[in-house]
Amino acid sequence: MYPDSIRPDATRSVADPPQIGHMGASRQRPARAHGLRGMGRAGELGVLVACAALSAGLLYFGTGLHPIPWLTWAAPLPVLVIASRTTAVRACLAAMAAWAVGGTNMWELQRDRMEVPIPVALLTVVLPALVAAVAVLLFRALVRRGRLWSAAAVVPAVWVSAEYLVATLTPNGAIWSLAHTQAGVPPVVQLAALTGGWGISFLLTAVPAALAVSAAPRRRAGERPWRVAATALTLALLVAAGGAVRLALAEPYGTERKVALLASRQQDDWAPIDTPRGRERLREVLARVRALPPGTDAVVLPEGGFVTTAADLPLISRPLAALARERRMDVVAGVIVTDANRNTAMFFPAGGGEPGVYHKQHMVPGVEPYVPGDRMFLRSGTGVAICKDLDFPELARAYRRTGAQVMLLPAWDFDLDGWQHARTTVLRGVENGFWAVRSAANGNLTVSDPYGRVRAETATTGLAPTVLTATIGTGAARTLYTWAGDWFAWLCLALAVLLPASAILRRRRAE
Repeated sequence: MYPDSIRPDATRSVADPPQIGHMGASRQRPARAHGLRGMGRAGELGVLVACAALSAGLLYFGTGLHPIPWLTWAAPLPVLVIASRTTAVRACLAAMAAWAVGGTNMWELQRDRMEVPIPVALLTVVLPALVAAVAVLLFRALVRRGRLWSAAAVVPAVWVSAEYLVATLTPNGAIWSLAHTQAGVPPVVQLAALTGGWGISFLLTAVPAALAVSAAPRRRAGERPWRVAATALTLALLVAAGGAVRLALAEPYGTERKVALLASRQQDDWAPIDTPRGRERLREVLARVRALPPGTDAVVLPEGGFVTTAADLPLISRPLAALARERRMDVVAGVIVTDANRNTAMFFPAGGGEPGVYHKQHMVPGVEPYVPGDRMFLRSGTGVAICKDLDFPELARAYRRTGAQVMLLPAWDFDLDGWQHARTTVLRGVENGFWAVRSAANGNLTVSDPYGRVRAETATTGLAPTVLTATIGTGAARTLYTWAGDWFAWLCLALAVLLPASAILRRRRAE
């Protein structure tokens, strides 16, 4: 019997002697010993740059504001394939370059539209690049130690752990999660009902990691890396098939309701209600709501549709409350209360009575200077939140746990992110099984069902009035995620720690 460190390997040649490690002999350079030898330094560098550039291109078009879903699955593959064939430093640089370049697809939105400070905008590029570098280095180390299953699992575990920590510890929420790239693929997105978006991100990175393992140079005779890839591909097919079955067996929606979404001329038009322009805008909105089809049960107006002080708030609330009673429809309107420094959504019930008030809880960093609220608003199975609030899975889950079946959501958006930000809300609806009615001033008017199917949608530029009507149900779907919460994210956090630690302990024991 041979010790592990000097076991003969049928795949080694005379030019590739055994690595003796702690017994004193110097190791062969990894890049020369595995897959790139004979190419020369220039050839090796060319392959490395090509793989990094390919991953960067796939990331650029497979993520961001208008992602091509199937590209997301392939994006990490080139860098992971080259990682086990080159040095750790080069693998790290390739990963960082690919994710940094790919992440520039959000730069126009952040700098030109949102005017996010440069350090903050750079952080959204640098942070994913650092996470990718850590994942690739761990993948490389585990592959080269023959820990193939661990290598395939560590990449998604690290990535999901980072997504979860960003979503829970920063003011950005889960907006940069890879899961949103699949929001337009209903069979895949059904996985969110079990695991939250974390399961989708795991699958998106696990499949390329498993394929890269199967393509890695073999270090021992008898290795069957194809089994890792076959398992990951089978899992992906099972998820898609299970999602298709769930869609086919979708629960009935209960009583139907007609809703309307209305975005009036709003871009750069922040006239307070006590000005002639402010009063004119209110009259325009009232006229357009009155013109909605008979039988409309609810109308959602955009975030920040009205601007007022607390003293002048009745100038808005009284006519809207009267209109809600007159038309027997619920009315949700976005109101900025300047002296209270609040971004507010007001709910005027169809049956009359005191309007409900909700204060936005999560602000866009560097853009919104408002005081955040700390309470939900829920009435008869209908919840109200505002725009970025639904970037945070915990708030959406809390609403569903307290009985929300329909979420009415005034929103703003910044034109370019209309589709992408609406799909964040679609994903929250699948995670928790509720309807989402989202009215964005400078984005999309979107209605989605508890299974992530978009029932109605149209874009608005904020330059002209836009109206969208749709029929929704009052029934919601039950999901494991609502009940169990972020169990899958915690599992990934454990794997991200235990897999590398296990490899280190095993190596020390062998020594």
